[in-house]
Amino acid sequence: MSPLSACSLFVLAVMVLMASRRLALLGMLAGVLYFSETQSLQLAGLNMYALRFLEVAGFVRVIGRREFRLGKLNRIDRAFLLLYGYTTLVFLLRSTGHYAYQIGCAVDACLCYFTFRGLLQTGEHFRTFLRDFVVLLVPFVALVLVEALSAHNVFWSTGAGPEEIWYRGSRVRCRGSFEFAGCLGTLGASFLPLYIGLGFARTDRRLAAAGIGLCALIIWESNSGGPVSTAAFALAAWLFWPLRMRMKWVRRGLVGAVLAAGLLMQAPLWYLSARVSAFSGGTGWHRSYLLDKAFQNLGEWGLAGMPLSATSDWFPYVLAETGAADITNEFLSFGVAAGVPAIALLILLLTRAFSALGKAQAAVRFGIGGSLESGLLIWGLGAMLAAHAVNWLGVSYFDQIHAIFFVQLAAISAVAASCWEGTEIVAAQPGLAHDDAGGIEGAPAGQDLFGGVAGTECGGVPGRPHG
Repeated sequence: MSPLSACSLFVLAVMVLMASRRLALLGMLAGVLYFSETQSLQLAGLNMYALRFLEVAGFVRVIGRREFRLGKLNRIDRAFLLLYGYTTLVFLLRSTGHYAYQIGCAVDACLCYFTFRGLLQTGEHFRTFLRDFVVLLVPFVALVLVEALSAHNVFWSTGAGPEEIWYRGSRVRCRGSFEFAGCLGTLGASFLPLYIGLGFARTDRRLAAAGIGLCALIIWESNSGGPVSTAAFALAAWLFWPLRMRMKWVRRGLVGAVLAAGLLMQAPLWYLSARVSAFSGGTGWHRSYLLDKAFQNLGEWGLAGMPLSATSDWFPYVLAETGAADITNEFLSFGVAAGVPAIALLILLLTRAFSALGKAQAAVRFGIGGSLESGLLIWGLGAMLAAHAVNWLGVSYFDQIHAIFFVQLAAISAVAASCWEGTEIVAAQPGLAHDDAGGIEGAPAGQDLFGGVAGTECGGVPGRPHG
């Protein structure tokens, strides 16, 4: 790590530890955007990435100031801990090496996520963060634009990584401070639906428009098919807003359409990504063939995972760094680490996050959990989460893109809780029946994309409205 980087990191760490909650959150995200995992220091035998210093400072802050209490975990928090706890425990029990790396990944995830949980506590905090994040994105996008136009990565001058330029066609595949162009593009694709949601608030339209433009520019700079597909899926999710009262049938229709496409292809369903990549670009065949090999070898990894090196014969080529197959699937990455139960826990985390958003959406639509603007922002969070889930079918997250997902997951807890804080909706009222997704049929607010009714916390027991 260069002296300039070390000084900048020290300033950000002090900001995270001592400044207001708003500035501390900006300090965390500045570290995510402007520092790479290749910038590190050896401390007491540990390889401390720049973001790890900020994670520790942030966690000490939120616990010391009681901005987050471990005794107040909600269902999303518990699912998060269960996922990383189980995956790490199974990996340690069946593995003969790489203990420090796996433990480090779990510690990073928990410190980062719960720091964001403490810094983002209400929906208004999240709105303020989206406004402030535009200020961080402007210089970041400008620096990446230099890379796109000159084929020189400005971040490398601060020790962000080796100067290696990737191309697709005649255009540079920009990486910025990230290790992979797809991770950079995912940054823009995941925030795009959030800024669309923010744009429905009259006072935030200019900043939201700037955010949308910056996100689109990041996707263009990355020159990767995955972020394009992710952004397209997020935009498609927004198109379903007028059908929010009929989402049960939309969900069933989408499942039917995917199954029909699989039959028409005369190939396994997972080869659909290979067909899609013919239009969006990217290595869709690799992703499809990876799932094909994974199913063929399910007996080896399905129960408790297997060593990554055992995938070396899955492809005629391997990654130079690991000598193993390139696991470009987040679900399969957890599966190889700890088996099918780990994949089930990841799906459980997604399910609980969607459920929390559904309950918040129901509270808004019943008129007791916020305005229509709040409901639209909640929809944006749902579109973002769905886009991540689809993106995970073709990429495995690494480097600081994890922190981007963690701050967005923490925002789901914050926004959902602020919509139904102090309110509860009657679970069973005369003439109201629950649908298969947990919504309420016959009520104007009962059914939406995510399903569910509001409670006192994620999955709380429904009761009667207060006041």
